[in-house]
Amino acid sequence: MERQKRVAAIHDISCFGKCSLTVALPILSAAGIETSIIPTAILSTHTGGFENYTYRDLTDDIMPIVDHWKTLDLHFDGIYTGFLGSFEQIDVMKSVFDKLKSEDTLIFVDPVMADNGKLYGLFSPDFPKGMASLCEKADILIPNITEATLLLGEEFVEGPYTKEYIEGLLARLADRFCSKIILTGVYFDDKALGAASYDASTGEINYSFSDRIDGYYHGTGDVFGSAVLAGIMNGKSLADSVALAVSYTYHSIERTKNAGTDIRFGVDFERGTKELIAE
Repeated sequence: MERQKRVAAIHDISCFGKCSLTVALPILSAAGIETSIIPTAILSTHTGGFENYTYRDLTDDIMPIVDHWKTLDLHFDGIYTGFLGSFEQIDVMKSVFDKLKSEDTLIFVDPVMADNGKLYGLFSPDFPKGMASLCEKADILIPNITEATLLLGEEFVEGPYTKEYIEGLLARLADRFCSKIILTGVYFDDKALGAASYDASTGEINYSFSDRIDGYYHGTGDVFGSAVLAGIMNGKSLADSVALAVSYTYHSIERTKNAGTDIRFGVDFERGTKELIAE
């Protein structure tokens, strides 16, 4: 039997409201991937739509965890970073990569910091510059369009988009950061929404779309990113992994909308995990 893949997922824990580690851990596990975690912060809820949430920064705990892992001679097939709770954690992540990365470890970075044309309120204006320095160490980078423009120091452009704009953005990201880019929040009309992937080593660009469902559903970026990584870890191509993640995320949103669940609570990804199981 093939050796089980192992991923280190480094995100916050929101104790209620499905996102970050409470999404990444079950999705990767359902796909058959051993998932170790390093929490960057603990919050009572995520920050989208909730007030008076608690927040505990865990920066000081990250490197002691990594140093203990080093004594165990662990090998990681992937390192997956998402929400970072402070500017200081950007440099901490660089040290984590240096200590845990082997020659065949995939560095998968989701530069969580912005959406809908705006930087999240808890981040300072210089945060994107710091995040860009971390993204330079990625093997696969997975920004939304707002994050992509911030990383490149460009003005945000409202959609619908043209293929020319999206493919130019992909090329500039690949030139600046790494050869494999996945861009989320791509749409050319008001009917479909999805993602574009670009592998600069082959020149291949692929798109994957689903029907647009109105509303802003929290945690879907984490659902999507975790599903992409699950596909890649299970041997699927970049394009096929993105297609899997688009379908999985769409069905998770669809179930949530049909149930009338409060959109702040996160999407029903749990009942679709059969989509992720490796064949």
